Amino acid sequence: MNLAEVYQNFIIIAFRSFSTNTTKKLKIMSRNILRSGLLLLNLGIFFTMVSCKSGKPRELPETPTSGDIKISVDESFKPVIDAEVYTFTALYTRAKVKPEYKPEFDVVSDYMDDSVKVIVSSRKLSDNQIKYLRDNLIIARTITFAYDALALITNKDNKDTLIEYKTVKDIFTGQIKSWKEVNPKSKLDKISVIFDNNKSGNIRYFREIFGMTDTLGKNFYAVNNNAEVIDFVSRNPDAMGIISVNWISDKDDSLSMTFLKRVNVVAVSQQFINDGSYYRPYQASIYDRSYPFVREVYFISRETFKGLGSGFIQWATGEQGQRIVLKSGLVPATMPIRLVQLKKE
Repeated sequence: MNLAEVYQNFIIIAFRSFSTNTTKKLKIMSRNILRSGLLLLNLGIFFTMVSCKSGKPRELPETPTSGDIKISVDESFKPVIDAEVYTFTALYTRAKVKPEYKPEFDVVSDYMDDSVKVIVSSRKLSDNQIKYLRDNLIIARTITFAYDALALITNKDNKDTLIEYKTVKDIFTGQIKSWKEVNPKSKLDKISVIFDNNKSGNIRYFREIFGMTDTLGKNFYAVNNNAEVIDFVSRNPDAMGIISVNWISDKDDSLSMTFLKRVNVVAVSQQFINDGSYYRPYQASIYDRSYPFVREVYFISRETFKGLGSGFIQWATGEQGQRIVLKSGLVPATMPIRLVQLKKE
């Protein structure tokens, strides 16, 4: 017996003392009422489903391989971090990692303001910053991710591609201002030093190693990012640019190779050894520090639990992530590498 028959029998039993005509009318009424009730029930279920679908999507639970986070990254490391994020999120489809690329100063500010839980930077936190975090019961965890080099690039028309370490220092400190002082035979004159941003880690690096406490000279010019440095140098014969080598070192990346074709990469002698040898920022010379301008790249986390940020860091510093570092032209920090010397026959 279905629901309709049960309902109708209930009406008949309840009103069996009424006349036959009245009972027939009650059957018709009960049938109509039941249909209306079922219609209302269906409408209620429909609107409930629609309201559930139109609400905010349910957030993914945050685990080492799922969730939705943003990280703040020094713009210098955009090529390698893009590759890391792309591969990680392709493997773990429930993970959403959004890198925001900024100058180093802004990256560290994001971290101290608790705007992000994870940053990528070539600068460690200062002692005062660490103390401030500890006073607020926050532990900063710093993990070395890769070894990078700062490349010096020049215009294709500039034939001076071998420069001594001391000459580079003299250019940055204002002792040398002309290409003719580097090489009397040069057809170029004033040296314009181009870097990515006034708040960048690239220019900070050289200010620190060369002890530059004064303001930069009038021949120093800031643009907006590493790509603009390459573009500016490629169009101005007297320019010398500073970029992270990962912008021009991935031989499988068409954009990286396009950039490399537009500029010269300068070879520099070692700081304390002047034996006529010059080194470009290739992986081997980054690894053994024969190229003088090498720096570390760090992940810095303030997560209080093992969330997606911790999972991404663990993956990027593991075997798969370090292979991406190797492919990008940088040197892995947590995976042993083997140098192979090829003999020319």
